[in-house]
Amino acid sequence: MAAGLPALVLLLLVGLTAVEAVTTRAGCLDAAREAALAASRGDPGSAAGAQHAPAGADVTVTVSGDRVTATVRAPVRTLGGRLPRITVSATAVAAVEPGTPGPWP
Repeated sequence: MAAGLPALVLLLLVGLTAVEAVTTRAGCLDAAREAALAASRGDPGSAAGAQHAPAGADVTVTVSGDRVTATVRAPVRTLGGRLPRITVSATAVAAVEPGTPGPWP
C-alpha cells in the first residue's frame, strides 16, 4: 500500500495532464481554423483567433500568396503545476477567397 499509493497519485496526475493537453489542443485547432477563415475573407484573423483561443494562447496568422496559415500555441500545466509547462499547437490553412479586398493577418 505504501508503494502503490504514490504510484497511483502519479498516474492520476499524468492522466489529468494528458486530458488537459488534449482539450487545449482541440481549442487551439478551433481557434486556428477560425483565424484562417476570417483572414481568408479579409477580416482580422488574429482577432478572430484570439476570441476562440484558450487562455494564454498565442495566435499567429501569415499570408503567403493565395493561402492563409494560422498557428495557435497554448501552454498546458504539467503534473499539478510543479514542472515546466508544455506547449501544444495547432495549424490551419485556408485559401484566400476570390473577390475579397485581400487577406488581413
